[in-house]
Amino acid sequence: MNFLSRMLIVVCVALPLSSVFAADTAQPLQTIQSLDAPRYMGTWFEIAKYPNRFQKQCVRNTSAEYSLQKDGTVKVLNRCQLASGDMEEAQGQARQLGGVKSPKLEVRFAPAWLSWLPMVWGKYWVIDLDPEYQMVAVSEPSREYLWVLARTQQVDKAKYDALLQRLKAKGFDLSKLELSPQGS
Repeated sequence: MNFLSRMLIVVCVALPLSSVFAADTAQPLQTIQSLDAPRYMGTWFEIAKYPNRFQKQCVRNTSAEYSLQKDGTVKVLNRCQLASGDMEEAQGQARQLGGVKSPKLEVRFAPAWLSWLPMVWGKYWVIDLDPEYQMVAVSEPSREYLWVLARTQQVDKAKYDALLQRLKAKGFDLSKLELSPQGS
């Protein structure tokens, strides 16, 4: 089963179900106040994540490239390196919910002809973003998934540690967070 197939399964099944089974002990997840989508576009490297089934085959060099489309949607291109050394890609689409400054997005990796189905859209909420748009944390309301992304593969330790403390304050279990390997 390839990367794209795994992403489709997660978007269609896991993400919609995650909020049903989420513990109700945490406060509702807060996003950043607003997102400047054109400034957010470009390449982001995965620094850390909660482990998940659909990225299990990725051993290093995981990245996401976002590009704004004329219709206001965002083209998403996820890449990662496999143990064989080959790069795997999955292409998707994102859309902002609630207006052009909304930090709440939905992402789908399913074919366009399935986009009318609500279950193919997974939540992609920007929950922390530095003013320079260099490091970001992304999750969804149940906090089952978490990614820390940056514009570079290496980040300043003090800034990363400060981000971790903000994530902890938002109810994330930092012991589940794993660093993403970079390099060849």
